[in-house]
Amino acid sequence: MDNSSGVGVLDKAATVLGALEAGPATLAQLVSATHLARPTAHRLAVALEHHRLVARDMQGRFILGPRLAELASAAGEDRLLAAAGPVLTALRDHTNESAQLFRRQGDQRICVAAAERPMGLRDSIPVGATLSMLAGSAAQVLLAWEEPDRLHRGLHGANFTATMLSAVRRRGWAQSVAEREPGVASISAPVRGPSGRVLAAVSVSGPIERMGRQPGRLHAAAVVAAANRLTEVLKRTEED
Repeated sequence: MDNSSGVGVLDKAATVLGALEAGPATLAQLVSATHLARPTAHRLAVALEHHRLVARDMQGRFILGPRLAELASAAGEDRLLAAAGPVLTALRDHTNESAQLFRRQGDQRICVAAAERPMGLRDSIPVGATLSMLAGSAAQVLLAWEEPDRLHRGLHGANFTATMLSAVRRRGWAQSVAEREPGVASISAPVRGPSGRVLAAVSVSGPIERMGRQPGRLHAAAVVAAANRLTEVLKRTEED
């Protein structure tokens, strides 16, 4: 079967990525696996590294890069967003508070879906809003299940501690009171992909006058149930 697309440089780049699917490779191993000329293999691998499609391991060997995982995650996000609307609307109607879905992007988190309260005092977080990973219950959830080194890096300058994140992992949800913004409380729970990795956080947020100093007592069960519904959607989609 002819794997040529007619765009030679793309075909060669795809060959390099395909070779790295088998595991880390030195330049010599890459040349052997792809049958490309050594200068061509090197030039393509370095160019792909520039775009984070290829990276290097501790030994300097070429490996698949982090951008591939981000793109795969974004593909899953389409399914997540399609399901998020009705789930967030039901959560808003049940709690009578604004509901949001957050995803992490580097050192920030982004509101990718929301259902606002139709009237009254609102903690309005529009879709597309970029918030800190250093404060708020959604930030806690998005950091709590990270690998230890990334988790500890994320704690630098944060308004929460490792002990608090340990409690988040134990109970399966997070709460914050005036942590990100004065007068505002929130509760968040994790949405997991088919592999079990935390992909997003479902949140409700509102004024402390309504939510109280222990907002989890009021709304944690509903937020966890909503997050679990989205986790189930992603699991079913993977099985289809």
